[in-house]
Amino acid sequence: MVTEIRNSHGERLDFTYHSTNNESRDLVVIGHGVTGNKDRPFVVALAEGLANSGIPALRFSFSGNGSSEGTFTTSTITKEVEDLDSVLNAFKDRRVAYVGHSMGGAVGVIRAARDARIKALVSLAGMVFTQAFATREFGQVRPGSGFMWDDPNCPLSQTFMDDMTRIDSVVNNAPRIHVPWLIVHGSEDDVVPIQESRDIFVRANQPKKLIEIEHAGHVFSGEHTSTMVVAVTQWLKEQFAGELK
Repeated sequence: MVTEIRNSHGERLDFTYHSTNNESRDLVVIGHGVTGNKDRPFVVALAEGLANSGIPALRFSFSGNGSSEGTFTTSTITKEVEDLDSVLNAFKDRRVAYVGHSMGGAVGVIRAARDARIKALVSLAGMVFTQAFATREFGQVRPGSGFMWDDPNCPLSQTFMDDMTRIDSVVNNAPRIHVPWLIVHGSEDDVVPIQESRDIFVRANQPKKLIEIEHAGHVFSGEHTSTMVVAVTQWLKEQFAGELK
């Protein structure tokens, strides 16, 4: 059993593993969004829902977030793609599906486009147009002195803004993903517009599926949590029972 995961910088990544009564080689890895961590309620609910359905799950915090080591000001999509690589390295013997929320969704698209260890991909309110997001949400905040959404625990860094600008969009990665892909988005998301999921869905290969949850916001709160959990769990059960290699 894996007891510790460290990234390429030697930073320990905090994680929680949800086991099942009959352990299998399948595993769902769940990554969170910007300013989030592995303990957000809907992330916990998804991991528990998967485990209750017989699929082991692991939720982790990217470096610099939650209780993981590292500094928040160095947290970028590029670094989180590396963090996910370290998680996958720790579970080389498992058949892994990755679920990413918001910025963690962008991380999943980049990683899955070049990493055959990810056998199925789920994007939850996935961020697609990174530069546009950074400009829209933080364009009036001064890097080095201001904060993301006025949260003093989340200082805005120039490193973050530069990385979002350099990436610009993950939409061109879509055609390079050749595994089953589920895209889930809430119709009332005011952080990442639902149109972003629609745009990347058009570029995705088969097999693919887009689920739009009416009236759900960015973090699938309230009654929408269970709707999201059921949809993701059911789809992943179908994939693991199918022909995933």
